[in-house]
This record gives sequence, C-alpha cells and structure tokens, in this order.
Amino acid sequence: MMVTQTDLAGVLVLEPRIFTDARGAFFESFRADRCAAMGVGAAFVQDNVSISRRGVLRGLHFQHPRGQAKLIQAIRGEVFDVAVDVRRDSPTFGRAVWSTLSETNRRQMFVPPGFAHGFVVTSDEAIVAYKCSDYYAPEFERSIHWNDPALGIPWPVASPILSSKDEAAPLLSALSSHLLPRFAG
Repeated sequence: MMVTQTDLAGVLVLEPRIFTDARGAFFESFRADRCAAMGVGAAFVQDNVSISRRGVLRGLHFQHPRGQAKLIQAIRGEVFDVAVDVRRDSPTFGRAVWSTLSETNRRQMFVPPGFAHGFVVTSDEAIVAYKCSDYYAPEFERSIHWNDPALGIPWPVASPILSSKDEAAPLLSALSSHLLPRFAG
C-alpha cells in the first residue's frame, strides 16, 4: 500500500496495491500491521456503510469528546471526500484537505480524531464503507456547515442534497470552544 501525507498532519491518503487478471481484481483494503506502519494508529471497533445517490452530501461531522478516527473508502461509485482540522489551538485549525475516492482508484482516506469529515457523491450512486475507532455516540456528535466560507472547500456541487441536521449545522466560528477537541501538540 502506498501512503500520501496531506497538508494536515495525520490525515493520510492510502492507495492499495491492486492485483488484476482475467478474473478481475484483488486488493487488501485493511491490514492492521501495514496500516500501523504507515501511521494509521487506530484500533477500529465499528464499521459503517452509507449508500447515497448523486449530489448527497454527508457532513461535516465529528465527535467530541470520544473522538473517532475513520478509514474511509468508496467501494462503489465516487465521492469527493473532505477532512477539516477542528482542534482548537492547532496550527492548521480550520484548514481542509480533500481527495476523490472511487471504486476505480481504490483510494482510502484516514482521518484521525479531532477532524471533521464529510463527502459528496459525484457518481450516480456511491457505497461508502468506513471503519471507526470509537462507537457512534449521538450525544457527542457535532457538525459544522458544509459550505462554511472560511473553510474554502471547493465542493463539486452547488446545491447538494442534505439532511435537515446538516442543513442547520453552524459555521465553525460559531461553535463554542468547549465543543471542539484540543490540539495535543
């Protein structure tokens, strides 16, 4: 597996080695020892699958306390995947990185705790699978508005399909500091 560091320390893009022949293709989507050696230092406890149609935007979400690391991949279709540093006092607070994840490129994005995550579907349909390092805790779920102008995310859709919760999410600047994780240094 090849690893690419992003502009946000800890957020990684992983590209597996794919073996193809006349029968199709094979690749390892997760192997704990190899992922740990590349900087994916999370013990995953929950797997989630999201099925969405073109234009659906999910995010930007994070949990605090009880932050979650996530390892995200599109197993069908294509998504524009985003991570945002929401750790107060971080030198990269409010900065975002993004990558296209698809069934063709097989890329994965690793998002550590302390970062918000979201994606928008750019194909007719997408199935997104992601591993989480802590269990979903709705009482600790936080959101920031997908189109917060301060984040500068070049979303490839102008009018996404949103949940009512995501539509009503506040700007990052409107979140009280106690709702944000602290940068550990």
